Amino acid sequence: MIIDYDIHQLTPYVNWDYFFYAWGMHNKPLAERQKLQEEAVAVLSDLEGKYKAHALFLLMDAHSEGDDIVLADGRRIPLLRQQQPGSEFLCLADFIQPIDSNPSPLTSKIGLFATTVDMGLEKDFDNDTYLKMMVQLLADRLAEAAAECMHEAVRKTYWGYAPDEQLTMQQLHVEQFQGIRPAVGYPSLPDTSLNFVLNELLDFHQIGIRLTESGAMKPHASVSGLMMAHPEAHYFSLGTIGEDQLTDYARRRGLPVEVMRKFLTSNL
Repeated sequence: MIIDYDIHQLTPYVNWDYFFYAWGMHNKPLAERQKLQEEAVAVLSDLEGKYKAHALFLLMDAHSEGDDIVLADGRRIPLLRQQQPGSEFLCLADFIQPIDSNPSPLTSKIGLFATTVDMGLEKDFDNDTYLKMMVQLLADRLAEAAAECMHEAVRKTYWGYAPDEQLTMQQLHVEQFQGIRPAVGYPSLPDTSLNFVLNELLDFHQIGIRLTESGAMKPHASVSGLMMAHPEAHYFSLGTIGEDQLTDYARRRGLPVEVMRKFLTSNL
């Protein structure tokens, strides 16, 4: 499923706290932040009709098998588990039910997604340093806003497990909804090479995303990840893993250990 968003549709979903932080204004007086936000909103208005953001998602029946999520067509998403003493020893696969369980609409399905913006938002403003920075930071917020808006529609309509959800924008931004949306590169899903797995399943090219050799997405203002509906699902930090898990993960990914080591350096 592909959803194209006009900028005005996403403006209400922009998390301005992250925008201020990226601009280095998060500790500035309120009046200064309000002025910057007004300038940013004016820029968004100028971009309206010229650029769009895009969301791509897929909902599939799935079950867990060890630390893998196995999709209905047999393809797998290998994941990693916390190993550090004192942790919960969690893996995201724990929030998907094993194959021998009674099927549940909340735990026998998974969502896969990617969002991005038109590449022009990163290329068309090279002649104005200030505007280029402003637009790039807004592009990041628009990609995140597209993920927020898309996920809301998935919960309420497409997956439909929370049809009566009524949350304020502040509640959305602090993730008071049921389920989680872990993004690739974030603490519970740190391996950016998983983008290659998601690309095979989603075909990022449909919304203009291409991958670098390191699994980074272009445009830079892009987000990818998973959607899970388990009522007890929550975010966690993977932390440090051992050589034993690295070796097992490489086997499950079908890649050499040294290749996986490059992607997981910060977790070793």
